[in-house]
Amino acid sequence: MRKLLIRSLFALLGLCGVVMAGLYSVGMSPTSLGANVAVGTGMGAKLGCSGRFLSGFDNTRILQDLASYSPAFDWLSLDIDEQTKRAHVSLMGLAKTSATYREGIGCSLDPGDGDELTQLAAPRAPVVNDDRPWPAGAAEPILNEALMQTLAASMAQDQAEGLQTRALVVVQRGQILAETYAPGITPDTRLMGWSMGKSLTALMLGWLEQRGELSVDEQRLFDEWSADERASITIKDLLQMTSGLDFSEVYVPGSDATRMLFMESSAASLPLQSPLKYPPGSRFSYSSGTTNLLSLLFTQRVGGPQNAINHLYQDILWPLGMHDTNLEPDASGVFVGSSNIYATARDWARLGETFLNQGELNGVRIARSSFMRELVQPNASGNDRAYGYQVWLNRGEMGSRWPDLPEDAYAFTGNRGQTVMILPSEQAVMVRLGWSAKYYPRNERFAHWLSALASQG
Repeated sequence: MRKLLIRSLFALLGLCGVVMAGLYSVGMSPTSLGANVAVGTGMGAKLGCSGRFLSGFDNTRILQDLASYSPAFDWLSLDIDEQTKRAHVSLMGLAKTSATYREGIGCSLDPGDGDELTQLAAPRAPVVNDDRPWPAGAAEPILNEALMQTLAASMAQDQAEGLQTRALVVVQRGQILAETYAPGITPDTRLMGWSMGKSLTALMLGWLEQRGELSVDEQRLFDEWSADERASITIKDLLQMTSGLDFSEVYVPGSDATRMLFMESSAASLPLQSPLKYPPGSRFSYSSGTTNLLSLLFTQRVGGPQNAINHLYQDILWPLGMHDTNLEPDASGVFVGSSNIYATARDWARLGETFLNQGELNGVRIARSSFMRELVQPNASGNDRAYGYQVWLNRGEMGSRWPDLPEDAYAFTGNRGQTVMILPSEQAVMVRLGWSAKYYPRNERFAHWLSALASQG
């Protein structure tokens, strides 16, 4: 009997070892299994919903995109309900999670109880003249054949190197000169921008500043901070990611960032509760949490989620010609401005043009030129100054971020190599969208396209 018990114990220990090894092999820690599963199903449901109802992808492509983050996603069960416009996900039957699409608003994770989103209505879309040339309208651009060949060659190279580029667009002096798309992707496909949404959020704050509804030097931003040292944090600190808040931008299950995006009903709630780690303004620390605080601030200043939706689309995006863009809210109705944005490549180029033109496009001024000039100034931190108002700057004390590009270049960037590169001295905007699991060579590719532009005179 004793021998049988010993053999059973060794068998159980062996099984546990196999399970633990299996979890490690797919990037999951056995010590935080609950967080692994919750983040995995939350991410699967959210990206599954948006991938289907915004990008038009099928389950195969959605699951392939998810699996690029971890082999654990191979264990996901994804079911898309076309009638309810809902994505259901579970991981081996555990942690069933869903996300729902709402027309004109986008996808959000379904909360456990209550749903602020049921009270929201899509903004009324305007009647537009699509025959106008880009960027005001959707008339097909007159393309440069030589530049088209350059982009086509880059697309082929990216595919051969496993970089999964999906769209490339080159704009100069207000005209699309070249664009190319991967199989299954068209100019009408809305593609995930991830952290490029941060730059749109900065523009939204610029719109408020132009209306006199905020100053970047304001303090005492939230009631929750009024009685402690966080009251000294300014809007400028949040814009430049020098707030000093203790927020972990590490993308592992259970971290601040993954909890915020895939487990919380309110993306701003976690950074709102974060304590101060450094004096405000003293240290740059990249933080999606601070961007979502800006989203919360935008929502509060305009009078709530419905007004935020109306103003974003009717007063900012649509006047820019960005009719194929969605900035999605969380379950509380506040935009997840750090990450949850989908737009066509041409709309991304429109946003880049707006920045290039100092806050104006199609005869509509969204933000003051003074705000846009401040937006590209280095922050005053002591560790990394090459970041402005939610944009990455090329110039820095340690040299250029992209050494083969002009010093005045700056960019919106996002996970998986998403990039809108703005080149003021060249009057150019370049867009790259894709799903690269490995590093995308921004410096080399954009320098190559810039050289091709120069050769065209």
